[in-house]
Amino acid sequence: MGSREVLGAAAPTTTTTTTTQANKVAVMSRRVVIQLLVLLAVVVFLAPPLSSKMPGSSLLKEMENLVGLSPAAVAVACWAAAAAAWAYAVSRPRPVYLVDLSGYVAGAAHEASRAKTIAHFGRCGRFSDESMAFQKRMLERSGLGERTHFPASLISVPVDMCLRTAREESHAVIFGVVDDLLRRAAVAPAEVGVLIFNSSLLSPTPSFTSLIVNRYGMRHDVVSHNLSGMGCSAGIIAIDLAKRLLQVHRDTYALVVSTENITLNAYMGNNRPMLVTNTLFRVGGAAILLSNRGADRRRAKYQLIHTVRTHRGAHDQSFGCVTQEEDDVGCVGVSLSKELMVVAGEALRTNITTLGPLVLPMSEQLRFLATVVLNRVFRANVRAYLPDFKLAFDHFCIHAGGRGVLDELERSLKLSAWHMEPSRMTLCRFGNTSSSSLWYELAYCEAKGRIRKGDRVWQIAFGSGFKCNSAVWKALRTVDGGEEGNPWTPEMDVLPIHVPKVSPIDETTYTFPDGATYK
Repeated sequence: MGSREVLGAAAPTTTTTTTTQANKVAVMSRRVVIQLLVLLAVVVFLAPPLSSKMPGSSLLKEMENLVGLSPAAVAVACWAAAAAAWAYAVSRPRPVYLVDLSGYVAGAAHEASRAKTIAHFGRCGRFSDESMAFQKRMLERSGLGERTHFPASLISVPVDMCLRTAREESHAVIFGVVDDLLRRAAVAPAEVGVLIFNSSLLSPTPSFTSLIVNRYGMRHDVVSHNLSGMGCSAGIIAIDLAKRLLQVHRDTYALVVSTENITLNAYMGNNRPMLVTNTLFRVGGAAILLSNRGADRRRAKYQLIHTVRTHRGAHDQSFGCVTQEEDDVGCVGVSLSKELMVVAGEALRTNITTLGPLVLPMSEQLRFLATVVLNRVFRANVRAYLPDFKLAFDHFCIHAGGRGVLDELERSLKLSAWHMEPSRMTLCRFGNTSSSSLWYELAYCEAKGRIRKGDRVWQIAFGSGFKCNSAVWKALRTVDGGEEGNPWTPEMDVLPIHVPKVSPIDETTYTFPDGATYK
């Protein structure tokens, strides 16, 4: 699957937003059932005894003597039990299945080695020598490999950063993953009832959801949501929103598209905290097809078990650690504060405190509770016990935000190199693709043949604001490696590779087509 240019659009249609009508109907139906059960209970206690002159009264009389209630009361009680069972069935959360997913791989023309990246940074002429040296040092320690992808706008001479090229980048990613996903899942666009799109830093008018509806000719009542400004954790937020909407809208599909735009968000100034993103973020995107249809369980890959969202925006330090801003000369970029790792750790602890009781075995919960009691009740200076989440999960998909983030989570969660491999290989091959990185990691597990029926997968994402979000999936079937359309399939024979902590860049290995070199 390579890059695609913007194609012709279908006839324009309209979209609608979510209403609460279905929720109101469900609540009213449950109230009616409860009132009916109360009425039936009254009937049970007030039912008169049987008359001896009624046909079959002797047999019914024996039944009355046996159970202590009149047959009429027994019949009413049975009917009440059936009504209660129905009320329970209709009020249960509907299962949400992941039918399939698709990850974007740009064409060879968009590949950029680290030497090529530095060469283009230098030739654009906007960075000081100190900024170039800093970006080179960061890139050597970033964990990124030699085949990450840039949009054409940033590796052209000169750079071409404008709304037109930004749209071209996003259109190529969106159409690429959606085309591939709908084809492999054999689902028509008209069957999609819920559409959710997230891109944090680019939100044009008309929205990207409108673009998708127009391109694929989706139905007029599709429920669409366009999420922006929610950072790298927006992919899990989109999944959580889709899960909630699938509880309301019956027998339908939800299409979730996650990406980020690089063209207009490359930083062309010399403020050091804003230069870090240049060395990490790359082109990528993913599309995920969810379903609440019972018939899809047999072919679905996963069932969504839990989503846990943590938002620490009420704390000033958390709110301000990742911000889009202008520098002193008016260049726009995303600034990362030095407190980012501390903030991320606090958000993770809050998130796993909620998630732990839902997934951990009782032995781990008791150990954690014991340290809490010792510290808070008995004032003992005991180090808090960090539960072993390897007892709850088989696979870990940790947002590939950077080498530092992955190193810290590997240490704090006591994970092995095998557990961290999907995240590290995603960072190496694709870079930080923002909210879509989790899906490259899950696709890596599939391509390697790691996913077995019954396995549990934990996705962890961090984002500005500051947010930490988790999703827990259960594999419904074994996923064979080498599937068509998996972004990793063509290179499974050479992965994993060793990624050194520091990998020097030889800038002389790249020459511009006109024969020039940066140096």
